[in-house]
Amino acid sequence: MFEIIKQGGWLMLPILLGSIAALAICVERTLALRVSKIAPPQLLGEVWTLIKNNQLDANKLREIKQSSPLGLLLATGLSNARHGREIMKESIEEAASVVLFQMQRYLNALGTIALVEPMFGLVGAVLGIMQVFNRISLSGGVTDPSVLAGGISEALITTAAGLIVAIPAMMMHRFFNGRIEKLIVIMEQETLKLVDALHGDRKVDLKALKNI
Repeated sequence: MFEIIKQGGWLMLPILLGSIAALAICVERTLALRVSKIAPPQLLGEVWTLIKNNQLDANKLREIKQSSPLGLLLATGLSNARHGREIMKESIEEAASVVLFQMQRYLNALGTIALVEPMFGLVGAVLGIMQVFNRISLSGGVTDPSVLAGGISEALITTAAGLIVAIPAMMMHRFFNGRIEKLIVIMEQETLKLVDALHGDRKVDLKALKNI
């Protein structure tokens, strides 16, 4: 393996660094974008139980806010519930933009790696082939075909390496974007349930939320 990397030349270094960065981002985002971490399914039920039992105070609200991104949205909505339905929804939407930004962390870098790695590989291939033809010109003509084939093979190492890194990186980039869209839908549904419960047919005494 080391010999193959060595044959690829100095352009293998940015390709290898990109592969390490892509792997680190994929591991971090896989752990960070779990449904149980972003939008715990039991959270809304727990919050609603606290509201019905008049147990929701500033400390409880702080715990909910810090528990998860969904908790942040619910806590933001509850803090503005007494101002009416529209204000409550607007405050949740503002908080959602922050949550979305946090969920998309490092994904631009992953997409850049997926885009740039094949370019590094192509540059390596072009430089390698230029070196092959330079050797041919210095030798006064075509030499042993096996030498020529070996030189071209070495030139294509960076191309293959760039694609090996770029293809999984692009696939994971699309996967994470799909996961984020799914999480956004889940959080939107959960927050709308809370808004409808507080300002819909199911009446709740909002005076209990005034001091939160």
